Amino acid sequence: MKSEYDFSNAERGKFYRQNTKFNVPIYLDEDVLDYFTERAEAKGVNLNDMINDLLKRDIALVEGVK
Repeated sequence: MKSEYDFSNAERGKFYRQNTKFNVPIYLDEDVLDYFTERAEAKGVNLNDMINDLLKRDIALVEGVK
């Protein structure tokens, strides 16, 4: 690293986007990923759609128990 940096021409917030949404990467264990990949291919559906559907159903179950 340099001992000093010149920020005299810097622009505050140049890359800030207020309404930007970030996709959070989720890492599945290899065996879990393999299982759901096979199920999604067998059903002819997108893996992301299948996982999201399963998670939404799980959320509904948890919320129903509260």
